[in-house]
Amino acid sequence: MKVLVAIKRVIDYNVKIRAKADGSGVETANVKYSMNPFDEIAVEEAVRLKEAGKASEIVVVSMGVAAAQETIRTALAMGGDRGILVTAEDEIQPLAAAKLLAAIARREQPGLVILGKQAIDDDSNQTGQMLAALLGWPQGTFASKVELGDEAVVTREVDGGLETVALTLPAVVTTDLRLNEPRYASLPNIMKAKKKPIDTVTAGDLGVDVTPRLMTRRVEEPAKRQAGIKVDSVAALVDKLKNEAKVI
Repeated sequence: MKVLVAIKRVIDYNVKIRAKADGSGVETANVKYSMNPFDEIAVEEAVRLKEAGKASEIVVVSMGVAAAQETIRTALAMGGDRGILVTAEDEIQPLAAAKLLAAIARREQPGLVILGKQAIDDDSNQTGQMLAALLGWPQGTFASKVELGDEAVVTREVDGGLETVALTLPAVVTTDLRLNEPRYASLPNIMKAKKKPIDTVTAGDLGVDVTPRLMTRRVEEPAKRQAGIKVDSVAALVDKLKNEAKVI
């Protein structure tokens, strides 16, 4: 069975994000980019399914600028077999991403699509759900465990605890943090990944309009926290909580 894994190139989670002075977005010049952490988990799960004999091929898909090829190479070094890059200079918003993935899924005919539940840059948590709706496939979101057989059995995290659902294949699964621990790519696999094929297509080739439909009005950094106050007695603490903070 073929598994399709969608990944996104985002500003590395270790980078301190700074808003632009004009409030139009965040600073992206000279910052480190990497694979979205939730998507790393998706790649790892696909590789584990292949190692268990449940999957025969892993196809990694990303969309964006040409530099996203390096992100795909990272996924190929982890164990992916080949990659597809949908080139686009403009922002790819969740609905456009879902439409592009749906078009690729119709071409590739995978038995399972795995992607992170959200990206850490916009935190939309929409693409997987919209992809399932566009394809008419069942979905298992926020997966903390995936078992693959004649159907996909997904344990998902919900507000009240854990819920287990059985999905008829083909299906869409989005990954949560507790699904697995992504591996580090070994040097031999990094070298092998350089020779693995990456196909490049455009949104026009797939017949998808990726014109942004959402507009960011303004981006601002959160207000700085005020410094704390030290008190020298319990009585002073109670006095401040009562008279200044008004919490008692």
